[in-house]
Amino acid sequence: MRIGDLSKRTGVSSRSLRYYEEQGLLTSSRSDAGQRHYSEIDVERVALIRQLFDAGMSSRVIAAVLPCVDSPTDPDITESAFMTMMHERDRIDADIANLLKSRDALEVLIGINRKYWAELTSIPVAG
Repeated sequence: MRIGDLSKRTGVSSRSLRYYEEQGLLTSSRSDAGQRHYSEIDVERVALIRQLFDAGMSSRVIAAVLPCVDSPTDPDITESAFMTMMHERDRIDADIANLLKSRDALEVLIGINRKYWAELTSIPVAG
């Protein structure tokens, strides 16, 4: 299938698909006219790439993990991918901890603001 067909089937823009190729996440064959051609399995691969991007992974990290999909029985590749995934999980855990701290600080400010507005609106206005 051509790039436009893959784009329609996956909901991913042609521009993004070209970016995936530039980053080594996706490969295509070329026609004599230079048009990109993809196989049916690339539909699933693009879905996986989207899931990994949605999980917050960078293209560099995705490129390190995808060889495990291509060669799941190669112990060196799977160990490297496993270590990358563990590092990403730890990074995400740290991000979550920082977000929780930020939310807690914001909750304190919201509480102070509510108290201030409650006091402000309960003051009688001299008229």
